[in-house]
Amino acid sequence: MTSRSRRLPWGPMARMTGRRLLFAAPVLLVVTFGVFAVAAMSPFDPVKAYAGTAGLTASQAELDQLRVNLGVDRPMPARWWEWLTSALSGDLGTSSVMRRPVVDVIVERVGWSALLASCAFAVAVLLGTGLGVLAARRQGGLLDRGVSALAYTLEAAPAFWLGLLAIWFFAVRLGVLPSGGLTDAADDTVTFGQVASHLVLPALVLGISQLPWFFLYVRQGVADVLEEDPVRGARARGVAERRILLGHGLRSGMLPMLTLIGSRVPELITGALLVETVFSWPGIAAATVEAATSVDFPLLAALTVLATAAVLAGNLLSDLLYGLADPRVGFDG
Repeated sequence: MTSRSRRLPWGPMARMTGRRLLFAAPVLLVVTFGVFAVAAMSPFDPVKAYAGTAGLTASQAELDQLRVNLGVDRPMPARWWEWLTSALSGDLGTSSVMRRPVVDVIVERVGWSALLASCAFAVAVLLGTGLGVLAARRQGGLLDRGVSALAYTLEAAPAFWLGLLAIWFFAVRLGVLPSGGLTDAADDTVTFGQVASHLVLPALVLGISQLPWFFLYVRQGVADVLEEDPVRGARARGVAERRILLGHGLRSGMLPMLTLIGSRVPELITGALLVETVFSWPGIAAATVEAATSVDFPLLAALTVLATAAVLAGNLLSDLLYGLADPRVGFDG
């Protein structure tokens, strides 16, 4: 074990994680109950969605029997309690719209969504941080003004609009990248090359849609640090500008950005759903839309729990990183 690992505050970090987990349990209970309540008030009929075109010619008795078979004839609290007790034992039920176990649907799709989100997050953090540092170094310069104007413009641009624009330019006009899907239409074999080429556009679009916040936070944080007296003193002593920028500006200026990691998770999830739909990416977006429009209680509840857990985990991660970066904050949250 290294000396650095011994200095890490494992105890306070574990206590914070434990408190957050205790807080997460009731939150997830309320969220799942809310999903069933909202779905029960939905104008969509799960029986007609399940029957499809066959429901147009089915008799009322057949529809009523199907309603009993699907379990949607019972009161909403009873359906929620049955789903909850089964979920706690590891059984998330069967998706009525996918006609498959919910676990299989999630396992098949969540990996592709996680790949897209992680690549997009890396693009946003790395590119936003780099541009933010460069802009802060020359405040008011050409790069600062240009990137800042672009960042404010991107803040107002919907992710699906950026996706459509990227498809038109790179896929239709230039023809250098595929317009969507996971593989080419002529070859549906999933290979690394196929996935990588089809991932470029959606990952860039999703990452760029998240980039403005990281850029603006880093730019402001680094700019503020560079105006402080210790930095001015270092410059007066002849310390190299690169050392000042990386040792003082970037380290201190990155602290506010750490809080963004948790707060941007909901936006990242929402943006991922839109981008997946635009680029026909085989993630959880299509399953979420179908579950909502078909009032697929088990699948809709499981996907909502998954999204809520991701948000809570993102908030915990940002607080842990902030506590590690700034010991003055601690782990009391």
